[in-house]
Amino acid sequence: MTPRLSLLDRARTRSGEPDPDALAGTVERAVAAERLGYARFWVAEHHGVPGIAGSAPAVLLAAVAGRTTTVRLGSAGVMLPHHQPLVVAEQFATVSAFAPGRVDLGLGRSPGFTPPVRRALRETERDFAADLAELRAYLTGTAEVTLHPQPAGPVPMHVLATGSGLAVAAELGLPVIVGGPLLGVAGDPEPGLAALAGYRRAFRPSAQQPEPRVSVSLDVLVADTAAEAAELLLPEAWAMARARTEGAFPALEPVAAVRARSMTARQEQYVEQTLAAAIAGTPAQVESRLAELLDRTGAAELVASSSTFDRAALAASDASLAELFDQPTVGRAPAMASPSRP
Repeated sequence: MTPRLSLLDRARTRSGEPDPDALAGTVERAVAAERLGYARFWVAEHHGVPGIAGSAPAVLLAAVAGRTTTVRLGSAGVMLPHHQPLVVAEQFATVSAFAPGRVDLGLGRSPGFTPPVRRALRETERDFAADLAELRAYLTGTAEVTLHPQPAGPVPMHVLATGSGLAVAAELGLPVIVGGPLLGVAGDPEPGLAALAGYRRAFRPSAQQPEPRVSVSLDVLVADTAAEAAELLLPEAWAMARARTEGAFPALEPVAAVRARSMTARQEQYVEQTLAAAIAGTPAQVESRLAELLDRTGAAELVASSSTFDRAALAASDASLAELFDQPTVGRAPAMASPSRP
């Protein structure tokens, strides 16, 4: 099985820009991703986060659907505890009417960003596995309520999985998207590998997914030099550091502005952790590290969730990454072949 290449764009805001510019940038990035041969373009759901304009995946995907024709479109993901399963099914069935056979529904269960956001979302204790099963019943026409509109083709479900989420996905026979510590990019890979092995071992085939399927998601940035690539990571790393120390995930700032910041020792530590958890460098460096990661995890898809302040540099990185997958070099594992097929 040849791994596919996808992009995840969270509609990151940038200092000095209004939120609509972030959404327009997401749509333009999706158009470019289709042209470059990316297999899938994912968006995500965040509420009340200053640095992210992407709060309504179905609406944003409908806009992307209107500007694309071949790239698959997905959510990575919709946070199911915030919604009723029927409403999510209706939303994505509607998106599929505008992009028949191109829609993927990734689902997670992360809580709201802050206590006020969680209160605004009316978060309550929910049975994630039961909600997933109910949602699948609507999409497959086996629920007691008939879904309208009827999906224009299958809407495959994916689970954003950490910890017990892997067990839920295995029980329901659903593919998973994993990232962070499970990948072991910046630490010990063994716990993550054991968790993935457990998912594969416990997997129960379903009509959608006859065998286990793993996608990996992380920041990937490509530049002419390793130093340039590290610079591109700084805006996101600084935003993460502020989120962990100040409780606010801010808009991306220019690299020069980040460099001029006076960081606390704790913030510097968080910046370094974010940099270490990413894959960034020259094309050759990125190619080597990705080949090792994909081989180690047996992943069927790489979901590059990269972001940086400089949109032109981000577009260049996206193009370089697509070229790595499209033109495998001698000596590289055959896993890095063209991502053009869905």
